[in-house]
Amino acid sequence: MKMKRILIICGLFTIMGCTNNENLNNCIQSLPLNITTDLNNPQLINVLVPGGYVSLSGGSKGILLMNVNGDDFVAYDKLCPAADCNTPMVFERGIVLKCTCDDSEYGVGRGIGGAPQTEGFVCPAIEYNVTKRGTSLQITNF
Repeated sequence: MKMKRILIICGLFTIMGCTNNENLNNCIQSLPLNITTDLNNPQLINVLVPGGYVSLSGGSKGILLMNVNGDDFVAYDKLCPAADCNTPMVFERGIVLKCTCDDSEYGVGRGIGGAPQTEGFVCPAIEYNVTKRGTSLQITNF
């Protein structure tokens, strides 16, 4: 129930923050990535429950892997989309990735797509595809 509320709130922020797509051509596109990991790995214990998450190495600045509802997963690169920032984004309040260089925030979760939650920012966080097969997760940019 709490997760549904969070997703609805993030969805509303996304809708309210809609702008035109002219500036999206200047955004970083997804980076080449193909990682396979197993949910039986002890490092992934926190991602086994709905709303759970872990940080993985890979991508540009690391990857946030989040369990949406027990069966579905989302993954985001922790590279700040709008700033030339040397530090990876941090996961806050269970609903956003935050770039500490410019305080911009990006929504995470199923169907949110890393949409910017901070006024004036148009580029989304890079979202990767996650495919679950048994206990195996494949995280890719295709």
